[in-house]
Amino acid sequence: MTEVEIEYCVPCGMLDRAQDVQGAILDEYGEEVDRVALVTGDGGVFEVRADGEVVYDKEADEFDEAAIVDGVGSHVGATA
Repeated sequence: MTEVEIEYCVPCGMLDRAQDVQGAILDEYGEEVDRVALVTGDGGVFEVRADGEVVYDKEADEFDEAAIVDGVGSHVGATA
């Protein structure tokens, strides 16, 4: 099953955004994902990874919650 990690900058106050993305992923995919983990970080990081592959990085991508959920969706149910 798909494992998702949301790494967010604690000093930047990105916990709320990370929780919003976590909730949206769980609302959309529920039991189809193994876990959606919040990973603390710093240095302005906000990155979402599905099975180790980056699906969103705030340094390269415009924030769009729906697009992040869709990016995770391409990993849900995929076989290795």
